[in-house]
Amino acid sequence: MRAKILRRVINLWPPLFFNAIKVTHISDDFREIDVILKLRWYNRNNVRVQFGGNLFAMTDPWYMLMLMENLGRDYYVWDKKATIDFVSPGRSNVSARFILTQEKLDEIRVATAKGEKFLPEFVVEILNSEQKVVARVHRTVYVKKKK
Repeated sequence: MRAKILRRVINLWPPLFFNAIKVTHISDDFREIDVILKLRWYNRNNVRVQFGGNLFAMTDPWYMLMLMENLGRDYYVWDKKATIDFVSPGRSNVSARFILTQEKLDEIRVATAKGEKFLPEFVVEILNSEQKVVARVHRTVYVKKKK
């Protein structure tokens, strides 16, 4: 699917749409994705800041999707594990940029060339409107070349 079409479709996906999470950009090569989470009355926690579950959710499918698009159908790609470190309260809209480098793709291809699984880790920072870190998410993806 083309990046522009996917961006429009995925923004209607209920887990994103109903939590004020929006994809603002997907590069044509699926190597960069920008996501925002708007602070709304219905997605704040009890102390009136960004709900941690939504901060975590805004990072969920992107690296898996980016790898699937870049590696192609010859690979199994699954989310494996994720952790989040809350750094400061999210008192405004927040954003995250997901970047997949050629070096990371090369590393994955080399590590899986003989059919072995590989668990690359990606780190993404969630930033507030002043570009200060609100949370840091570590995501591990399972990748294995199909036989």
